[in-house]
Amino acid sequence: MISAREALQRLKEGNRRFVADERGNDSYSTQAHRADLVAGQAPFAVILGCSDSRVPVEIIFDQGLGDLFVIRVAGNIVAPSQVSSVEFAAERFGTRLVVVLGHTRCGAIEATLDTLRLPPQQRSRDPHSIVDRVRPSVEGLLETELRHDHGALVHHAVRANIRASANHLRHGSQVIEQLVQSNGLMVVGAEYSLETGMVDFFDHADQDGQES
Repeated sequence: MISAREALQRLKEGNRRFVADERGNDSYSTQAHRADLVAGQAPFAVILGCSDSRVPVEIIFDQGLGDLFVIRVAGNIVAPSQVSSVEFAAERFGTRLVVVLGHTRCGAIEATLDTLRLPPQQRSRDPHSIVDRVRPSVEGLLETELRHDHGALVHHAVRANIRASANHLRHGSQVIEQLVQSNGLMVVGAEYSLETGMVDFFDHADQDGQES
């Protein structure tokens, strides 16, 4: 088992290689490596990312077979199935880093903002929809001056949604909260830039749950 901080450094180094177009040898998946993984896996990080086709997690972090336990859902939202998947990986494989990965120009975020601008009677009434799960983290932004600047609004909404998802994982699961407090689990929020390829790990919490 590797520590959360070591895992985070691996992701940062892999993303640096991706941005520099310097693919690492370890990321290639040989037949021998594939055969080694048949008996089991030990992913060093869990990534809860968006389903957007422009954000292929293993590629942007320059990782290969067996390295990452990836959960993808539009808007990188946290619903019960995503929480259970994170719990499973953390308990079953001893993975100590969880990254909530959003990205710039997220379609789910833009769709949510567009819906919130509609009259209430025209909005979706499905409480389990992607839009309604994103809504609580972003609707307050429409009451600020950001509503006059679409680009800035989307930027802040993407990050607000990432923070909300990361906090949901930290505090919405007794299993995860206990692992954070006592077993070195770290939950981090990050944003991938479609424009540059860089990942900004901007939302951290240490083992005592203090935000940074």
